[in-house]
Amino acid sequence: MSAFRTAVLAIALLGLSACVSPGASLPDGIPADAEQVTRTESNGDRITEFRVAGQLRAVQVVPSRGPAYFLYDRDGDGSIDSDRDDVPQTYFKLFGW
Repeated sequence: MSAFRTAVLAIALLGLSACVSPGASLPDGIPADAEQVTRTESNGDRITEFRVAGQLRAVQVVPSRGPAYFLYDRDGDGSIDSDRDDVPQTYFKLFGW
């Protein structure tokens, strides 16, 4: 019975280890050599800008409370895209592996 429990525990741990990501991945379309600049706001939010050749491509916001999200510059004009002029389009990354 002990060998059976050990085998079940090993299988469960292997399954869980497949779900663990080693670190935050880069946003879609951002090359690995993109320049990253991170700053922390006074309220505890951490903001990381991703720039390619000096041009802003994406922003990751990690609030002190709540899920992290990304803001993108999809058309390459150097500013964050939005459907309306006053509200930026927000993308939440819920899962990653």
